[in-house]
Amino acid sequence: MSSNLDELITRADLDGLIRLIDATCAHRDWPHLHEISNACRAAVHSGRQLWPAATLADYRLALQAPAAWATKVLRSEASRFSLGPLTEVIAQNHSWHELVDHLPHEPQSTFVAYECALRGQIITEADALFPALEIPIQCAQWEPTYQLAQYTENEATFPSPPLPDTSIAQRFATTAGRQCDEQKISQAAHQLVEAWTTQSNGRCETVSSSGDALCALGALGIRSANLRHITSDIAMAWMAWAGSSGGAHGRRRGAATGRFSAWWMLAALDRSLESWPISTLQAGEIAARWTWLWWDANEPETGWQLQLAGHNAQTNQSWAISARDAQ
Repeated sequence: MSSNLDELITRADLDGLIRLIDATCAHRDWPHLHEISNACRAAVHSGRQLWPAATLADYRLALQAPAAWATKVLRSEASRFSLGPLTEVIAQNHSWHELVDHLPHEPQSTFVAYECALRGQIITEADALFPALEIPIQCAQWEPTYQLAQYTENEATFPSPPLPDTSIAQRFATTAGRQCDEQKISQAAHQLVEAWTTQSNGRCETVSSSGDALCALGALGIRSANLRHITSDIAMAWMAWAGSSGGAHGRRRGAATGRFSAWWMLAALDRSLESWPISTLQAGEIAARWTWLWWDANEPETGWQLQLAGHNAQTNQSWAISARDAQ
């Protein structure tokens, strides 16, 4: 350990360690940055709480270092406090071709592969990946361009999908729908926003009903609503965004997890979870069978909201969700 780093560790000087990390990144001295990370993590054994510096060092390695060094952080305990999952951070600035030879055969590596695929990369030998996600790794033509996190040195942004213009919204009185006991649909919907409700201040209400979407909203307790028709790919984008998000205060789960959660929601709506996994063709057909709506009841907008309703004309089944989180 260098004398400067040793002194900063001894003093538990977080400000000094952050300046050292900045300087080390500027000089692109990745072995030293890895040393800083390990030293800060080991300091806990002497009672020094230096995990913020270890977290920052790991994040910078994942974001900026060459593949051989970036992949070393995937097993780091400090990464749980990072701006986002390091599997997602690594994929932003690295190609799968650069990474594949440095990744072990384990679930974390599979998540990296899926994150790379979401960024338009072709993943060769996908069948050889550890079976951590049971959906096709390459996006299908019917899927949207998913909203991806944007990571920089010291911050991250998580844009949400665009909504149709409010000028096309139409206001409807809802109908008192008959609620159906669809436990698996309810569980899948709550899992979409689990980070909002268990790690943050969010709430989620969801209902299945016979009849059209107005019946589902009525069963949800909504008396009148503004409705905007959206396409199935936009509905998928919103569900995946919610599934990837940590809400206001929770830990972000990543775009790969968000896409998986949206596929799981489709299978639940189709009552196909017993035959999981579903194929690309089957998932696309399920999404197309539903008429999708974004609804609001003139509530104030929050930073995290998922207000979808849908109707399957073939089964006369409807579903609605109201999930919100705020600072």
